[in-house]
Amino acid sequence: MPTSPSAPVAETKPVISKLNDLEIKDAHLIFESAWRDIEGLVGKEKLRFPKEIILLGGAPGSGKGTNTGFITKTRGLTCEPVVMSALLDSSEARSLKDAGNMVGDREVVGLLLRQLLREEYRDGVILDGFPRTKVQVECLKLLVDKMHGLRREFYYSALSIHFRQPTIHIMVLFVDERESVGRQLKRGRETKAHNEEVVRTGAGELWEDRPTDHDGGLAQRRYRVFKEQTWDALQSLKEIFHYHFINAQGAIGEVEQNILRELEYQSTLELDPRTVDRLRGVPVASQIIIHARQELVKRLDSYELEHGELFAQVTGFIEKKIIPIVIRHAISGVALINAEEKVLEDALALTMLIDVFSERGYHAVVDLHKIEVPENFDLATGQIRCRLKKVFRIQIRFHGSEIRRG
Repeated sequence: MPTSPSAPVAETKPVISKLNDLEIKDAHLIFESAWRDIEGLVGKEKLRFPKEIILLGGAPGSGKGTNTGFITKTRGLTCEPVVMSALLDSSEARSLKDAGNMVGDREVVGLLLRQLLREEYRDGVILDGFPRTKVQVECLKLLVDKMHGLRREFYYSALSIHFRQPTIHIMVLFVDERESVGRQLKRGRETKAHNEEVVRTGAGELWEDRPTDHDGGLAQRRYRVFKEQTWDALQSLKEIFHYHFINAQGAIGEVEQNILRELEYQSTLELDPRTVDRLRGVPVASQIIIHARQELVKRLDSYELEHGELFAQVTGFIEKKIIPIVIRHAISGVALINAEEKVLEDALALTMLIDVFSERGYHAVVDLHKIEVPENFDLATGQIRCRLKKVFRIQIRFHGSEIRRG
């Protein structure tokens, strides 16, 4: 493993370095050409790109395919990832090749822009295998600049909801060279055994079989190409977008936990500034629970010292009326109590009740249900006079008993 979790050490000078002025100019020409084509094809108002783009990179054998589903679920995405290798093998890309054209950066960027405009990617998408070259890195920056420009242009229009603030994540799954080579060769053995069984039985589908998965030297070379090219391409974006370095050395469960820690909620970075201002008065859950226990203790002591008589009534009601019912529901872990106690009409008393149960390890919820009960009938006027009956519905939840059966 690398001595530091922040970056692997490449044996040779990275191929991708900072672009010079001429290369930047060329990248801009490539992107602008692709952008003009796509804008002319769909129109500016239809240039609706994903709200969130996760650029997924990883060393060979780091588990990109294994973890893509988990990342998709964690971010609440519902679409399949955009896999560049599959996109470059699409009918559109093959038609370019069949016409004798090379699928270079210009064609890759054009294919990608058209793909990202598909409706299923509006909320977000995982992009696997982009960027891979320094020109593609620059084109990505230009794309995000265009997305911000579209958002500013349509900010106060009826179309503003379609041009939301983009969120870009760079996610890199990393394993060291030894682990990478070992996983590639293991995958090769498993693929070989699986495909032989499919051929023998005629059941199932053949898996993709890569030559690099059967040759240690080729597997090692593939890893080093990643470090010298793709790694550097993604690193160059580290200071611009949200960057997540995932240690993928361990078991699947460990890697998933690493991913979860990296993708903690970042509302102030992802939401529209107007939305952030609107929600500013609502604290994040993690903030209010930091000192929750200390605040609970402080409130309970204040009840005893400053409102002793009322506190005694509430605790007496809990002990005599509620706890016997709770005990009878020890197996299920849920007790529902209807009460008409006058003491509960005091808002402070309800707060005391909830705090007492919280301190004892229960979860208490109280709901007031008002019922009009007929009391008498006025024969002269025909009016029915009712009294208001207040019923406090108290729900107590706790960890029930797990009874062994069988």
